[in-house]
Amino acid sequence: MFTARTVRLLVPSAAALWTYALGLWGLSRQNSVWRDEAATWQVARRSTAEIVQLLGNVDVVHGLYYLLMHGLFELFGPGTAVLRLPSVAATAVAAACVAVLGHRLAGPWAGLGGGVALGMLPAVQFYLQEGRPYALVAAGAGVSTLLLVTLLEGRGRAVHWIAYSGTVALCGLLNWLSLMILPAHLLTLLLSGRNGRGGRSGRSGHDLGGPGEPGEPGGRGGSGWSGASAGLGKRWAAAAGAAVACVLPLVLFSRSQSAQVSWIPPLTWHMLIGPAVLLAVGGAGALLDRRSPYRPDGPSAAAVGLPLLVVPHLGLAGLSLIQPLFLDRYVLFSLLGLALLIGAAIGVAVRTVSRRLPRAGWWLLPAIVAVAAVALLPQALAKRSPASRVDDVLAAADDVRRLKRPGDAVLFFPSARRDTRLVSPDAFSGLEDIALARTPERSGTLKGVEAEPARIRAAMLTHRRILLVTDAPAVSRPPATERDRMKRSVLRNHFRIVTDGQTRGRRVTLYERRV
Repeated sequence: MFTARTVRLLVPSAAALWTYALGLWGLSRQNSVWRDEAATWQVARRSTAEIVQLLGNVDVVHGLYYLLMHGLFELFGPGTAVLRLPSVAATAVAAACVAVLGHRLAGPWAGLGGGVALGMLPAVQFYLQEGRPYALVAAGAGVSTLLLVTLLEGRGRAVHWIAYSGTVALCGLLNWLSLMILPAHLLTLLLSGRNGRGGRSGRSGHDLGGPGEPGEPGGRGGSGWSGASAGLGKRWAAAAGAAVACVLPLVLFSRSQSAQVSWIPPLTWHMLIGPAVLLAVGGAGALLDRRSPYRPDGPSAAAVGLPLLVVPHLGLAGLSLIQPLFLDRYVLFSLLGLALLIGAAIGVAVRTVSRRLPRAGWWLLPAIVAVAAVALLPQALAKRSPASRVDDVLAAADDVRRLKRPGDAVLFFPSARRDTRLVSPDAFSGLEDIALARTPERSGTLKGVEAEPARIRAAMLTHRRILLVTDAPAVSRPPATERDRMKRSVLRNHFRIVTDGQTRGRRVTLYERRV
């Protein structure tokens, strides 16, 4: 029904459009922005010089992403769409890469199934609409893996090695933990060389006109990856080394800011349950791929997908034994391996069904997608709800806008909750931030520098009404600094509560001086 060329274009395009549509669905998240995205928002609104000053003190690991978002905010203005669309587009690119990989390594139905599956994974749906760099890293991981497979198939040139090294380096500058893709790629290299999959006269595509029938021949034959393994290994080592060299200064400098991740809890066994389930699903997909009669010109889907899924998780777990870092977002890119393996399993299922019921093969993937969509609908709706995040700075800003009067003062407890004002400065116009000594922009920090406790106390006692922006009780923590203890003490002893409201993880309380 479709030519091989049409299929090669249709498979990644369909996967990308499907994922992009999922990203656009509920993009504003009911006009909410949580604290992590608030950091992106407030930094992106600063000048380039102010961003550079900030990176010398905090968040240097996100520096490249902040500069990118600064450019987008300058062009299009701040807003939830501008904040999140880069992640939506990046995830669509990642889905297209999975689709191309699946098509090459396990057939068009595997490619289409894997590309569609990526955007439906709950963790991916969370970061699909997140104003943070993790989806961009996933896109880069997809591109670099696709380049690696092209090189293993013997179709690469020097420009492909340069592009591979540059893409890995770019991902590393967005999140240096993404360098764990390199040992995953090395394992793919070793598995491909051992199995001798490259250069065999296999089948690189199926015509979608018959799900179980071969299409164009894919055999490049001839040279074979096994015979050229030493040369490929040396070129890969050079490309990987160049990428690491580019990222190494960032890694070393960021160690001086390691206190920023001190809040991450130590690794425990129960934290590994979720990754273990993912690895089990991926392992089942890899076993099905081994049973597949499909033989590509390069590595198998299992040889690419399983290392990409397993190695980053194991690497992050190992690092977390030294310093707690075990958060799924740091290895979000590994889920491309899971999607590829799911696609391979779908490809095997389509071929199996098509041998017995040729027409039914056409409907198997739509049926799987429909069932999965229904089963995951509660998760999908939850991810697009403000309740899926810890808090919402915009809701708190709306409360302040409603309660404030000219001459009122405002306090933030802890000082990090000042992100509410930094994202929505108009809501705080006319209010005096009485604890602030140096603004975040001037101090090169995310939350500014506050005055000494005695000065904060004196300033509080000169005001009749104070608005306090803090965390809701469910997520609040005891005061950790002398300044915050002073704020609480003065409010309790010298002020009374007039209005106390909680909305989406934030609490805005209006205090009035006791008579």
